[in-house]
Amino acid sequence: MSHQLPALPYAFDALEPYIDAKTMELHHGKHHATYVTKLNQALEGKTELQNKSLEELLSSLDSVPSEIRTAVHNHGGGHFNHSLFWKIMKKNGGGEPKGDVASALNSAFGSFNEFKNKFSTAATNLFGSGWVWLAVRNGGLVLESTPNQDNPLMSKEAGEPIFGLDVWEHAYYLKYQNRRPEYIEAWWSVINWEQVAENLVNAKSAKVGTKR
Repeated sequence: MSHQLPALPYAFDALEPYIDAKTMELHHGKHHATYVTKLNQALEGKTELQNKSLEELLSSLDSVPSEIRTAVHNHGGGHFNHSLFWKIMKKNGGGEPKGDVASALNSAFGSFNEFKNKFSTAATNLFGSGWVWLAVRNGGLVLESTPNQDNPLMSKEAGEPIFGLDVWEHAYYLKYQNRRPEYIEAWWSVINWEQVAENLVNAKSAKVGTKR
């Protein structure tokens, strides 16, 4: 089985004016597509690994042969991260979460505004390229930053990511140039909290490293 580039759940221009259409076109059709292609190339001829879910691969990288481990790590991570990223955004999104997501954030961070401030600060201060995550670990929510295309599935204390922000320059440079804080603030206006709520339910019922 080969991994596939998922279709965007909206048009390239759906997130305007916050994220421009050209960035979405390049980010999805070039960057994400390249991760998928190179992941499949790394797994070519390795049937056992091809039959594993992406989550299984990333949460058990030590079991991947050393000669392809870096490629699976980098390109598999890029594929997973972006697949989640597209789904947690939508046209006319934003605002504050409700229900279980709001309750979980209040429990972990005190309030949504406190979470938003901590998340945005972490995204602003992350050096170089990487991601900032909200993940479920031991039944609770944690904030985590990772370099490059890493994610919480790969950490020793593995967590299930439910929400993440791409702060690689290719995610924002065409519109915001070096103004990463402006991109981060704009991004909150496109969040699909319904999808995040679904991710939260799935994460709490999942065992990391198993097919769901």
